[in-house]
Amino acid sequence: MNPFHERLAMKTARNSIIVNILLAAFKLFAGIFARSAAMVSDAVHSITDLISTVVVIIGIKLANQKPDKEHPYGHERFECVATLILAALVFSVGVGIGWAGLRSILSREYTEWVVPGLLALVAAVVSIGVKEALFWYVRAVAKKIDSGALMADAWHSRADGLSSIGSFVGILGARMGFPIMDSLAAMVICVFIFKTAIKIALDAIGKMTDKSCDDATVEQMRQLVLSQTSVEGIDRLKTRLFGNKIYVDVDICVDGALTLNASHTIAEEVHDAIEAAFPKVKHCMVHVNPTQK
Repeated sequence: MNPFHERLAMKTARNSIIVNILLAAFKLFAGIFARSAAMVSDAVHSITDLISTVVVIIGIKLANQKPDKEHPYGHERFECVATLILAALVFSVGVGIGWAGLRSILSREYTEWVVPGLLALVAAVVSIGVKEALFWYVRAVAKKIDSGALMADAWHSRADGLSSIGSFVGILGARMGFPIMDSLAAMVICVFIFKTAIKIALDAIGKMTDKSCDDATVEQMRQLVLSQTSVEGIDRLKTRLFGNKIYVDVDICVDGALTLNASHTIAEEVHDAIEAAFPKVKHCMVHVNPTQK
């Protein structure tokens, strides 16, 4: 991640923290004032977003350290570690929401409730809107700078928004005389949150286990290599993801009668062409083989 992208990521994370602090404070006030246990719980949940954003900041800072003796290939995978931590946080949110809903249904706690005030309902609507807007904002920046940790934070914001939908349904149901709606909504929402957590985790795991690039990207690289002067074929082309970067290993075929200097020049041309055409490529290793006649 270049310095500009790192500054943009830090700015986005700081904005997310400010929004979550204000939103959590408003929801806590609304929950207490309007006597809504669901909204108080939702406010506490929003605080976890602050923790997740701090994890993002730490992950991005660590990932952008320069290579050193202990990490000669760089630190990009620290961002993947941060992403996995966020996936675990999102999953725990789903477990908490689902378990609370199931326990309420099994124990029939919903048969005794206090009708919450209108302010709690308003707070739920505000939370849904703010969280969805925050999701799209952080997601756009994450896509622009290709940050897995920031993308995970965006999805955590959406998970918080989904929990606010549960709060809205529960508060509305309580005001209408159907408190069980809160528990049922929680059970449905936790499924969507689980799906989000699994998606985030699989993406991070793929980047930590040398997963190859998608077929379209590999084919584009193949065509680019074959288009280079004096390259007569490709014996092997391998790619692997390293955090948000790509490593490429390619064995090209050239005329075996060429001098060592000429073959080396061709290899350099292939190397430079790949790194110029694919900015995410951090390193490209080109090996030269003589063409089999």
